[in-house]
Amino acid sequence: MYNKRMANYKNLSKKLENLIENDKLNGTMPRFFCSDNSVIRRKDNEHDNANVWRTAFIRDIDKILNCPFYNRYTDKTQVFSLYKNDDISRRALHVQLVSRTARTIGKALNLNLDLIEAISLGHDMGHTPFGHAGEKFLDELYRNHTDRRFNHNIHSVRVLDKIFPLNLSLQTLDGIACHNGEIELNEYRPAVLSNFDKFDKKIEDCYIDSENVLKMIPSTLEGAVMRISDIIAYLGKDRQDAEKSRLLENLSFNDSGIGVINSEIVNNLMVNIIENSYNKPYIKMDKECFDALNKAKRDNYEIIYLDKAHNESNIIIKQMMEEIYNKLLCDLINGNLSSPVYKHHIEYINKPYYKRDIAYEETEKNQIVVDYIASMTDDYFIELHKYLFPKSNLELKYKGYFE
Repeated sequence: MYNKRMANYKNLSKKLENLIENDKLNGTMPRFFCSDNSVIRRKDNEHDNANVWRTAFIRDIDKILNCPFYNRYTDKTQVFSLYKNDDISRRALHVQLVSRTARTIGKALNLNLDLIEAISLGHDMGHTPFGHAGEKFLDELYRNHTDRRFNHNIHSVRVLDKIFPLNLSLQTLDGIACHNGEIELNEYRPAVLSNFDKFDKKIEDCYIDSENVLKMIPSTLEGAVMRISDIIAYLGKDRQDAEKSRLLENLSFNDSGIGVINSEIVNNLMVNIIENSYNKPYIKMDKECFDALNKAKRDNYEIIYLDKAHNESNIIIKQMMEEIYNKLLCDLINGNLSSPVYKHHIEYINKPYYKRDIAYEETEKNQIVVDYIASMTDDYFIELHKYLFPKSNLELKYKGYFE
C-alpha cells in the first residue's frame, strides 16, 4: 500500500483562496447556511430555547452527547470486528472524524458548524453491533417477523426522537436520517422540509420500503456536507484499519486521482468540494473527482469489504442474532420479567425521566427486540448470547494483541 510514490496533496486555487480571504475581511461570506433562528422542534419547550451562550443546535449537540446510548459507540464495529487492537477504528472514532471533516468543509463554506456537529455525532446512533453485517441480519429478522425494514440511519432517528424523546430539531434529525455513506452523488441540492408531519411520513415510508431510504435528500447544506463527509471519513481510514488488522496483507491500491492513503484522500476530496461549492446553494464535486471517488470505493469493496476472510465470522453472528431475537421476543410475549429484555433494556430505557406519549413497554414487541439488539455493543451481544444459551456451540473468538 505504501510503495514509494510521490505524495498527492492538492490545494485550493489561488483565485478561490483570495476570494475567501476577501469575503472574510469584507463581511461578504456566502449566506446559504441554516440559521439558528430557523430551528424547528416538536415541542415548544422553554428549556430548549436558544440563549446568548447556547445556540439551538449546540443544545442538540449536548442532548446527543448525553443520550444514554452515546457511550455505546465505543465498542461498536466500524468495519473490522473481533479484534483486541486499539488501533483499529470503532464507531466512536468514526463519528468524530466525520464531524471534523464536515466542519472543515463547513467552515470554508460559512455553514452552521453547530448543526453540522450535531448531525455528525448523532448519525450512527442507531447502528447495530458488528457493523453493516449486523444491520443486514437485523433487517432480515425484522422483515421476516413484521414485513417492516431496519436501516441504521432511520433507527438513529428513532433512538434520538422516540426511544429517548430528546426534542431535537427537525434539521438535525433530517440530516441524520438522510445520511447514507453507501450512496455518493456528485451534487447535493437540499430538498425543502418545512414540518415534522412531512418528516414523519418520510421516516414511515422507509420502514415500509428500504428503497425509500435511497431517495432521501437532506434539507440543509449542513446535512449534505455531513453526508459526503461520512464517505470521506471512512474511505481511507478503512484502508488503514485493513492494514492494521493483519488480516489483509499486501494491500495495493491505485491512485485514481484523489490519492491512495487516508490523509491524501481526505485532503483532496475536501479541496475539490470547497472549490466547486463555494458561494453556491449546493454541494458539488467535479466529474473527475467524483469518478475517482467511485473508483476508490469500488477498490475498497473488492479488496476489503468483500474479502472472504474478513467476512467468515458473519455466518456465526447471523445464527447468534437469530437465536437472541427469537428468545427475547418469546420472553416479551410470555411476560418473563426476569429476562434481560426487561431488566437490561426496558428498565434502562425507563430510568431516565422523559415525557412520553405512550409507555415504552407498550411498544410493539418486535420493535422492542430490534431496539434492544441495535443498542448492543459487540461485547455485550456476545456476553448476552452466552448468558441466554450457555450450552451453545456457537462461539466468536477475538484476535488478540499478540497473535
